Amino acid sequence: FDITVGPLMDLWGFSDKKYHLPKKDEIKKTLKMVGFDKIIFHQDDSVVKFKILGMKIDLGAIAKGYAVDCAVRKLKEQRIKSCLINAGGDIYCLGDKFGQPWIVAVRSPRKIVLLNDLKLKDQAVATSGDYEQYFMHKQKRYAHIFNPQTGYPSDSGVISVTVIAPDGLTADALATSIFVLGKAKGLELAKRFPGVGVNIIEAKDVGSQE
Repeated sequence: FDITVGPLMDLWGFSDKKYHLPKKDEIKKTLKMVGFDKIIFHQDDSVVKFKILGMKIDLGAIAKGYAVDCAVRKLKEQRIKSCLINAGGDIYCLGDKFGQPWIVAVRSPRKIVLLNDLKLKDQAVATSGDYEQYFMHKQKRYAHIFNPQTGYPSDSGVISVTVIAPDGLTADALATSIFVLGKAKGLELAKRFPGVGVNIIEAKDVGSQE
């Protein structure tokens, strides 16, 4: 998980929807501007600096989850005990719905895959997949979730990750991280976070369906 993938998002055209398949030398050049180790934090005066010109932060993979958590906190301060917050697919289910768990449906990444509805109470859920923001080139799908080490869209074999967690930030960040890591490493990562549940769908589960 790396918030400095902004230059890659721009290079591939995901920032402005003008999709572009870059050349290898373009990717290599852009990777020099990627890496959280190139960020300098000055906590005393709340200043963030970049070591390399052209760096850019992209918080798309965690911002909605964090925003949901902020909303939940404000609602709890007003003594709201039951509600469902949906911020573009990042969801938190506060309390229950008339004594029953909230029911959340997760979109299938391919038509032939059926996912069970989730029953949630005081839990967040987030999904990362290759089927919302992507483009096709020579019958290959390029999605908007990048591997910050290679400079290419993630090619871990995973096409959808749904994470249930105690808070939105954890669910959001883990969904993206697991998508990039792949199923085996992703499940190992999830074990480090109490109260987290994960549903992973791989490309091999759906064959060649697009």
